[in-house]
Amino acid sequence: MTVLSAIGRYVALPRGLGQAMLVAVALSACSGLFPDSGITVTQTGENGPVAAIPAGTDPDDAVIGRREHPKIVAAYGGVYTDRRAEVTLARIVGKLLTAANQPNMAFTVTILDTPDVNAFALPGGYVYVTRGILALASSESEIAAVLSHEIAHVTLKHAQARSNRARTSAIVDKVISGILGGNPETDQTAERSRLSLAAFSQAQELAADKEGIRVAGLAGYDPQAAARFLATMGRFQTFAGGAEAQQDDFLSSHPSTPDRIEKAVAEARAFSSPNPTFEGRDSYLGAVDGLQFGDNPQQGAIVGRQFIHPVLGFTFTVPKGYQLQNSATAVVGVAGDGEAVRFDSAEVPKEMSLADYLKSGWITGLKPETVTTDTVNGMEVAHGEAATDQWAFRVSVIRFNGDVYRFIFAARADTSLFRKAEDETVNSFRPVKDSDLKNIRTSVVRVIAAKPGDTTETLAARMANLPKAHELFLILNELYDGDPITPGTGYKIVTIE
Repeated sequence: MTVLSAIGRYVALPRGLGQAMLVAVALSACSGLFPDSGITVTQTGENGPVAAIPAGTDPDDAVIGRREHPKIVAAYGGVYTDRRAEVTLARIVGKLLTAANQPNMAFTVTILDTPDVNAFALPGGYVYVTRGILALASSESEIAAVLSHEIAHVTLKHAQARSNRARTSAIVDKVISGILGGNPETDQTAERSRLSLAAFSQAQELAADKEGIRVAGLAGYDPQAAARFLATMGRFQTFAGGAEAQQDDFLSSHPSTPDRIEKAVAEARAFSSPNPTFEGRDSYLGAVDGLQFGDNPQQGAIVGRQFIHPVLGFTFTVPKGYQLQNSATAVVGVAGDGEAVRFDSAEVPKEMSLADYLKSGWITGLKPETVTTDTVNGMEVAHGEAATDQWAFRVSVIRFNGDVYRFIFAARADTSLFRKAEDETVNSFRPVKDSDLKNIRTSVVRVIAAKPGDTTETLAARMANLPKAHELFLILNELYDGDPITPGTGYKIVTIE
């Protein structure tokens, strides 16, 4: 999961945010890529010039897409740039638009820099795929199934059919401010709830399935790929911890049931392709070879008990017994004895003291008399205590490089060990050093050719530094225990480099 997506200023970081891949018709750049359809690939910056609305795009839809696009990008950790993957997606979209008889429609396809397995669409032709879903797919046909499904939502005008768009946006904002307690304009955590703009009814999902399978088939892709990839995503969801651990994945916003998969299989069988189908396995594997897998360390890396953020320039370490993990909105540490810590950030005016911020009402059960100020490693810090019927809280906020970060510790009882854990963690917060950065490693997808005698076990052994490596290898390659390995065929593994 993307870490620190709650940081309000994250969109301003120098990570190349907004470098979306624009798949459009009638643009002049790189037109030689697809001379028949005019599909092009270009890079667009978040703060760059606003392109004219292409022919075939509803102006109202375009306004919504432009408004929500930078918020979606920020909420999902920015844009992932990979030229080979971008060109592959552009080629696939070009074939799908031709098959859908939509030569004048513009689509902006953005690869989001998150390991979440997801894809969704917004009005105005904005389609998003995550690098997580790219890593999981095994062929062009499978990604074509995903893209054609999302394109179908747009071409079938499901957003308009669902509700009035302005009213929908207002409802989303109300949910953000009322349920999540955030400001919809500044709270990055709340931005993910805006994806309800991309959520459709079950009937609309089934309609998009049907249309997507038809269009992908007309484009020459295997119509069976949709059902096959839905099953693979289900396996990966279970592997990653079930639906609760995958709240931002494709299956949560695109309900996948055995009945739906059966319907997809039936649609594929009923489709009669006028041309031979194209799976595109080898070409696709070549496009994702080297794709980053898992969390992006530039968004924060966990090394044992240490959290390191190389871009924001800080690090901290939790005590023994705590296990760190990334969530959609924060860094979370859990201890076996029922203690937990949440680390995130907050928008605090520069002129407001940290003590006043602690007392500003966002902490339930705060004991005002416990608020104190201090310095840690030269940084301004404020501490406070709070309590509810069942929990004791110790909260510390730190101002570092103009931003404010929060440690929120919770335990059943306010013991001396609990206080020591909070003190150790807060006191460990400091600027990163070169020695910290050297400990960061990146996981990437690599495609290797099987040799005679190779088995799923021998290939998975090359991923031995990952937990449940054999199971992950099987899912990534759509294999099951006992399946044979074909010498000379490419298979995906994940390596740490």
